[in-house]
Amino acid sequence: MPNNESRNMIIFMVIAFVMLIVYQTLVLDPANRKKADALKREQAAAAKVVAAPRATSGPTVKVSREAAKAASPRVTIATPALSGSLRLQGARIDDLFLTERNARGAYKYGQTLKKGTPPVELLRPEGAEHAWFADFGWTDEIAPGVPTPRVPGLPTPETVWTVSSANTVLAPGKPVTLTYVSPSRLVFTRSVSVDDRFMFTVTDTVANLGAAPVTIRPYASVQRQGLPKPDAKAQNVHEGAVGALANLPDKDSPELRLLKFAAWKKKAAESAERAEKDAAKAGRAFDPGAEVIVNSYASTGGWLGLTDKYWLAALVPAQGERITGEYGSVTTQGVEIYDAHFGGAPRLINPGRQVTTTTRLFAGAKVVQTLKDYQKTFDIPMFESAVDWGMLSFLTKPFFMALEFFFSHLGNFGLAILAVTLCVRLLVYPLAQKSSESMARMKKLQEPMAEIKARYKDDAVKAQQETMALMQREKVNPMAGCIPILIQIPVFLAFYKVLSVTIEMRHAPFFGWLHDLSNRDPVTVLNLFGLLPYNPANVPLVGPLFDQYLHLGPLALLYGFTMWLVTSMNPPAPDPMQQRIFQLMPIMFTFIMAGFPAGLLVYWTFSNVFSIFQQYVIMHRLKTDNPIDDFIARVRGAGKAAA
Repeated sequence: MPNNESRNMIIFMVIAFVMLIVYQTLVLDPANRKKADALKREQAAAAKVVAAPRATSGPTVKVSREAAKAASPRVTIATPALSGSLRLQGARIDDLFLTERNARGAYKYGQTLKKGTPPVELLRPEGAEHAWFADFGWTDEIAPGVPTPRVPGLPTPETVWTVSSANTVLAPGKPVTLTYVSPSRLVFTRSVSVDDRFMFTVTDTVANLGAAPVTIRPYASVQRQGLPKPDAKAQNVHEGAVGALANLPDKDSPELRLLKFAAWKKKAAESAERAEKDAAKAGRAFDPGAEVIVNSYASTGGWLGLTDKYWLAALVPAQGERITGEYGSVTTQGVEIYDAHFGGAPRLINPGRQVTTTTRLFAGAKVVQTLKDYQKTFDIPMFESAVDWGMLSFLTKPFFMALEFFFSHLGNFGLAILAVTLCVRLLVYPLAQKSSESMARMKKLQEPMAEIKARYKDDAVKAQQETMALMQREKVNPMAGCIPILIQIPVFLAFYKVLSVTIEMRHAPFFGWLHDLSNRDPVTVLNLFGLLPYNPANVPLVGPLFDQYLHLGPLALLYGFTMWLVTSMNPPAPDPMQQRIFQLMPIMFTFIMAGFPAGLLVYWTFSNVFSIFQQYVIMHRLKTDNPIDDFIARVRGAGKAAA
């Protein structure tokens, strides 16, 4: 039976070890290599996918951000949370920074933690590298493949609109009105308003002053042209297409739609290749200028857009509007373009009549409470799910809510993590108590079990029977020691997810040298815990290796010590090899955990401290040998503590 107990303990510890390795070594690092390989393959296949998406032809020459911004007259955007401008050529929202200030006067969403750091940039004009912008307009394409009368003079991304309102600066409570009159005597009026957070409202009105009726259809698009270098630390976070759309007629209620950029690129290349082969088989010319639609959904209302780890640009149509939401992609002139757009229902506009449509654009930080407020105010389905809660959302959401609750009272997310850890341990206290008692009794039985093993060394069956009888008399359950491990694994993963995806945890300080709980410990033994003014990662040749595998900060060392103490208080495995494995595990886990967010180490270390205290109280009460009493006895000069 002790062999089974030890084997089960090792199995569960190995499971935890493997899960960490999968995240840190077997998934994250290979994912980066795969992305690089995929990028090379897609660039080689770019000749097959040279179309531009709906609203743009793609940049021909990359220019600086300021040069791209100066290419068109603009309307300034100034709100408590955002600053930037609206481009009059195309009436496009394409220039935004997150300029909200905190109580200290610094940018709430600064690019780094350094003093004087600039604010995070969200949207960027076309022509500059990594452009990201939102378009709104009208098309006479009523449905794919359906011939319709062409409507000349519809506004395009090249159309220059005129400011017709008294307000020339877009601010909360001060909308800006733009107008454009087409040669066919269609008068387009666009009113753009913005609130004090991150929501724009675009209201388009089209009046037909001509002599003939026209049929046109509204559309809106969020587009990215090229992506920044992927963040290796964000591999467990969804970045790419996001939205909540139905799929009529099969599904009439919106469902969460997610598509990572890597999968998006792959599907687009495969779709373009199939389209080219189909065209060749049918004997027709292949149109390389067509946008490749990866996913398409017929929906009533909903929303869709593009998301990064912390930032989101999403389109929200009128919730009663029948739309077709699509995610398209194309590579043109070496630039990968990702387009999330929707088209509304066709509008017939008779002479002397007009129609109006309203679309909202969320452009900002994925603050959970802000998303909830918009979800409730505008009846946007599943808008809170723009935050990637993951498969363990039933745990990550409650953990986040608990962290927010304690933060509102304690004012520090590190203290909030300690409070949540304490609550979790108190909730599972009865189970952990039984487990600790069983482990303490098991350790106390080591000598009797060794005697049984020696007495029946030639009769393994009899030794097993006597050992089981001993455990039954002493009310020891060898499987009880596995319970804390089973409980802590999902809690660990949930905490990891919360620290990784919620912007509330970004740059959240604790005390002392810990300025960002969502990032790893900033100091390491290699620079004497910050006393030496250099970054070990910058050491030639070996710097990246040291930074990845030897980044041992104070938190990691404290975690390793507490894990060693927890292991030492457990009963030793009877097999010498198993004992060696248990001795090495604290060391291995110390190196593995060193690269995880500091907040996660705070949680796990404090949880270990709670376990040590609980186990010590029980072992002391049962007069079982334990390393703490032994240490105290040695300090007092009494040798090993008496059982």
